[in-house]
Amino acid sequence: MTNNKKNKLALTGGYAVAYALRQIEPDVMPIYPITPQTPIIETYAKFVADGEVMTEMIEVESEHSAMSAAIGASAAGARTATATSSQGLAYMHEMLYIASGMRLPILMVVAARALSAPLSIHGDHSDVMGSRDAGWVQIFCENPQEVYDKTIIGMKLAERVGLPVMVIMDGFNTSHSVENLEILDAKLVKKFIGEYLPEHSLLDIENPVTYGPVALQESYFEFKIDQEEAMAKVAEEYLKISREYEKISGRKYGFFEEYRLEDAEKVLVLIGSVAGTAKDAVDELRKKGEKVGLIKIELFRQFPFAKIANALKNAKEIIVMDRAQSIGSHPPLYSEIMVGLRDRSDMKISSIIYGLGGRDVFKKQFENILEGKFDNKYLI
Repeated sequence: MTNNKKNKLALTGGYAVAYALRQIEPDVMPIYPITPQTPIIETYAKFVADGEVMTEMIEVESEHSAMSAAIGASAAGARTATATSSQGLAYMHEMLYIASGMRLPILMVVAARALSAPLSIHGDHSDVMGSRDAGWVQIFCENPQEVYDKTIIGMKLAERVGLPVMVIMDGFNTSHSVENLEILDAKLVKKFIGEYLPEHSLLDIENPVTYGPVALQESYFEFKIDQEEAMAKVAEEYLKISREYEKISGRKYGFFEEYRLEDAEKVLVLIGSVAGTAKDAVDELRKKGEKVGLIKIELFRQFPFAKIANALKNAKEIIVMDRAQSIGSHPPLYSEIMVGLRDRSDMKISSIIYGLGGRDVFKKQFENILEGKFDNKYLI
């Protein structure tokens, strides 16, 4: 049953996260500010101060400490959430592996931002792509509505699969841009999320467990296999939860969004806020009779290789757009697409890096790319 009482608000992506968290009401939220994530925790701190939620906010001295506190809280059986950006995510990198290796269902919203040096506070995907193999589920958002929705979906997914989840939005382009969106009724969200009942908890003294034990050669490998098997179930569970969410919201999410793909011969593949501009370019070229389309990736980990290959089966040319580098190798998204389409020797697949350090991308540039008027590796 869809939400009959629709509360429409104009919110930034950061405020949208805070509203979603207010409705989820995590037990514990360790926090440390960093641009452009700060509005999330500032807004949520006000909800706590005003008595609107009973979350225990822990103010720590660094992002490394924020993730350390999140790990401790989650291991103790608390529903746990946090947020970060850029150098903050890099600083907690060590702890990301511990959170996933302990199979802790922590929700972290990331306002993706360029990494130093040189210093840039603006958005690209360098930070989150640097963490893509840390064992976290990664869900990308295009706009504030998706950020709100996927924060709720992400919390439920983390607790269902027993893995930490990153919900990712573009720094400033999404985190600080105001758009109209629909907020669900709080009781509806509470019911959708449900009560968190951890299978294991450090505070369950009747059933004692150990988190993070020493694992030598005879056992470490098996732990990693267990993690991979847990991740292998993510796509199916993400789709189930998204369908459950569609029933209460009317909004549909999947592994990726297909835009005018039905007869497309040339297709852009990309991630994040730039999809809106790219869709406008596709529409413009469609008016001229060009058979062009777009795929916007939503679930990046677990990556939906087979689904992507099937969606692109009729395409003749693929142009993969990355907002991050893998210096010394191919860009991250391009590498994934190449693996997924490795059997398609008849298909031209090219790579373009764009938007590093928050550089703007315009509709005309996408039109030039789709019309074959651009043959550079970098969109600058």
